[in-house]
Amino acid sequence: MPCLDLPTHRLHYRIDGEAGEKPWLTFCNSLGTDLHMWDAQIESLCRDFRILRYDRRGHGRSGTPLPPYGLADLGGDVIALWDALGIARSHFCGLSIGGLTGQWLAIHAGARLGRVVLCATAARIGTADSWNVRIDEVRAGGLGGLLPATAERWFTPGFRAADPASVAAILASFAATSVDGYAGCCAALAGADLRGRLHQIANPLLAISGRDDPVCPPAELAAIAGEVQRGRHLSLPGRHIVNLESAARFNTVLKDFLTEAFAVHVGPLP
Repeated sequence: MPCLDLPTHRLHYRIDGEAGEKPWLTFCNSLGTDLHMWDAQIESLCRDFRILRYDRRGHGRSGTPLPPYGLADLGGDVIALWDALGIARSHFCGLSIGGLTGQWLAIHAGARLGRVVLCATAARIGTADSWNVRIDEVRAGGLGGLLPATAERWFTPGFRAADPASVAAILASFAATSVDGYAGCCAALAGADLRGRLHQIANPLLAISGRDDPVCPPAELAAIAGEVQRGRHLSLPGRHIVNLESAARFNTVLKDFLTEAFAVHVGPLP
């Protein structure tokens, strides 16, 4: 179980793909999930990329430093992993809070990034009040009580019926997340607002929305693509965990964008 020991916590990570001259691709998870939320992407992409996945602080097998956390803490964890592994530059794909982490990295460490894919996210997700209410709920009753509403927000009824095993695996990782880790990341979301700064992002960027996502609707992703310097937006069937619900199409789009074949299908980036 490879881990990076930092002063306040340990980060569990995994690398897929053979060593060589292939470009790096870093995946960053949503709130309440672990690195296995990207399992459906690995086989399709590991022949073309060296893939780095990791469990965010307070999630999966990573350690849980004392909350609260800030978005800079989450972005700093990615940079610490890159530094420890000798990764000078990496493509990046993040979903939800992982997408916010990607925005922070593109603003503060854009030279370390190649192409950026932001999925089911926004420059600001929710409000400080809504995240503080969520923190109070989790502190009082744990994460189990959030499972029904989470399943509803994350997956369409059709997908829940068609692939209950995949849905159950994602929800199991959600339920296993530590209360401190979840609350700490909710605090990061409460304080994260990158509106007004997206114009600083110069990396080629693809924003992918879930067509029926109630958490981060397509308009939020379209807004990101419209404000960065070189952005495009694409919407796929599904709700919040669109990389799983539309896995085959997602993988094709992701690979095409990262290998610059994307323009063949939807036109060049500005």
